[in-house]
Parts: sequence; structure tokens; C-alpha cells
Amino acid sequence: MKTSLPTRAFGKTGMEITRLGVGAWAMGGNMWGPQDDADSDAAIRHAIDLGINWIDTAAAYGVGHSEEVIGRTLKALPADRRPFVFTKGGVIRDANGQNPRRLASRESLRQEFENSLKRLQVEALDLYQVHWPADDVPLEDYWATMLELKAEGKVKHIGLSNHNAEQLARAEAMGHVETLQPPFSMIKRETADAILPWCAAHGTGVICYSPMQAGLLTGSFTRERAATLADNDWRKSNPEFTGERLDRNLALAAALQPIADKHGTSISTVALTWALAWPGLSAAIVGARSPAQVDGWIDAATLELDAADLDAIARSITATGAGQGPTRP
Repeated sequence: MKTSLPTRAFGKTGMEITRLGVGAWAMGGNMWGPQDDADSDAAIRHAIDLGINWIDTAAAYGVGHSEEVIGRTLKALPADRRPFVFTKGGVIRDANGQNPRRLASRESLRQEFENSLKRLQVEALDLYQVHWPADDVPLEDYWATMLELKAEGKVKHIGLSNHNAEQLARAEAMGHVETLQPPFSMIKRETADAILPWCAAHGTGVICYSPMQAGLLTGSFTRERAATLADNDWRKSNPEFTGERLDRNLALAAALQPIADKHGTSISTVALTWALAWPGLSAAIVGARSPAQVDGWIDAATLELDAADLDAIARSITATGAGQGPTRP
């Protein structure tokens, strides 16, 4: 689809993608509390209307439900308005969305791939990624399967998610790792140590996930909100959402308010734009459960932080003690 928003080269794939893309984990409806499919459809359409040209999902999100929602929405759109669609396989859950297993044997991965094609209602995928390092087979085995899928023409590009630099190098020795999807935010900064430099050196495009640390860096999250999360919300038991870590994280978010005010934008936009300032990062995945959530972060598709902003953020990270990793691009 054509877009008026700025785009970046996605590694060597040839795809030019907007700096932000829609993250569809919550659209699966099984790990973020209740979610209405109509809201998901409206969020996708609104993001496309604003110029966002890609969506990231996974078979594990709602045991395929996220892919089904996206498939229905895309089928209803004219071909020239359909965004790139990226999905992931290699995590198998039971029918209730519980007990995840990291399985990526050739048979399992190929079956997952076919299932994703059907749910998304497409004949070929723009990008297919292995969600996590597998527990049942060596990396060399599942990367060989991915290379086969690309050679067969069923997927245009292949990548990895949640793999470290050593694993990336092993896969690269067999065939180019076109893309990587790691976690990265002001709180979880370790990706900047070795992974972003490796990807930059090898022409691997990077789309990070959780750049607002699952809501902690939006400016609207509170200790009270953390205490009332739904029982099926994964954040309820996550250490970043409890105790002293939660206090440090909320203090960091609050410290971003002067920068947000300076640019006439939101704290969440500042958090996203900070991530996008790092060399080697192509774009960021941002969750969207409603059109209003999209409006809350769309400014980051065009905003640039200056050196003074980046210096101030680095000081705030140090002062609050939030997270780990490098503090400034």
C-alpha cells in the first residue's frame, strides 16, 4: 500500500516500511484481558487510514484468533490498501491458549505455516519468523525449514524472533537472516548491546516489540491499574509490574512528561521515538486494541528527538534506576 508517512528500508528485503507497525498480540484475546473483534478491526483500519503499512502477528496469539481477525479485515479491503503482513510460528499452545511449547520440527513448522496462510487468507506471506528458539530441534534444523519455505515461494522473506547474536550467526552461516524481532524499550535495553550492532553489520532488518514495555511507558499506567489487571493478563505476574521495579518504571515514564510537552505530544510517543533513534532498528511494533490507542502513538511515525532530549532521557533512566542496558543511542 502507498503511504504518506516516512518509511525505512527493512534490511535487505526490499520492503520499505513505516517506522511503526500494528502489533496484534492483544487481538488474540487470550493474554491481555477481553478484546472485541470489532475493536480490533477498527484499530487496523484506522492505522491503515493514517498510513501504517504493516502488521505483525503470530499463530500463538489467541491460538490463531489474531490471524483470523486480520485475515477477515484484509479480505474486506481493496488490494491496494492492504498492508504487509508478518507472522510467526514455532510456539504451540493448547486449545485454551495455555501451556506453550516451543516446537519447530520440519513437520510442525510447515503445518503451522499452512495454517497461518489459511487464517490470514493469503497465498503467500510477506514475512515468516520463528517465534522463539525451539526446544525440540536444533536451530540449524528449523532454519533449514525456513530456507526451504522461501525457496518454494510461499513466503517472500524469513526471519527470527527472540534469538541472540550467537544464534543469529549460526543461522546466517546457512542462509541470510533477513529480519529479527527482539524486545526493546527504555526499560529493556539489552538488545542495544550486541544484537542491534550485529544486525546493522549483516543487513538484517529489525522490528522491535514492546517499545512501550506493555503499557508501562504510556504515561497512563498506574499502580492501581497494575493491581486490577485481569487474571488472564500476563502482566499480572510479571516482575516489571510489581514492587520496586514498578515504582522505578512509573517514575521513568513520569520523567518523560517535559519532553512530551516540549514536542506537544504524549509520553508514549516519546518512548517510541527514543527506540527508533537507535542505529540498526528499522521500526517498532506497537499494540493497538482500538482506534484511540492508535491515535495515542501515531505521532512517533514522524517525530524526531534532538540531542538534548536524548541526553535528558539518559539522565532520567540513570536517576530512576529503571531497566538495564545502554541509556543513549
